[in-house]
Amino acid sequence: MQHLKYLSAYPAALQEKVRRLIAEEKLAAYLADKYPRRHSVQTDRALYEYVAEFKREFVRNGPSIDKVLYDSKLDVLRHALGLHTTISRVQGGKLKAKKEIRIASLFKDGAPEFLQMIVVHELAHLKESDHNKAFYRLCEFMQPGYHQTEFDLRLYLTHRDLVRERSA
Repeated sequence: MQHLKYLSAYPAALQEKVRRLIAEEKLAAYLADKYPRRHSVQTDRALYEYVAEFKREFVRNGPSIDKVLYDSKLDVLRHALGLHTTISRVQGGKLKAKKEIRIASLFKDGAPEFLQMIVVHELAHLKESDHNKAFYRLCEFMQPGYHQTEFDLRLYLTHRDLVRERSA
């Protein structure tokens, strides 16, 4: 039986449907049909502008974001796809906190919906630190269909792992 680490919190019946898609080799086709486009946000500067636009539209009252970048180590080291951090530094005798958002670099070549989902997720953490109902309501407000996109992203990550295993 195929272990679905990205889908382990989902009901068994849904996991079984995914296993059938994998066995019938239809998962790649499903993802390609549903997410055929690739986004053009390729540089850290472009990513910063992309995130800033979402922040201006949806999280105006939240703290300012000082840095946004693609991070090639995120996926491997932290088992995270995005990360929001506060870095505290002493500057001129004062303690200054700087907010950073890091996005796993695997999203450079992904569908625009997946990049948007990760950005929305990290921005929602500016208002809600926990993954609670208010957090997910905010995510859904910023990206209608957030939950389906998150599920499809998990399918994409599952497919990505399968391709890696087969080529190894």
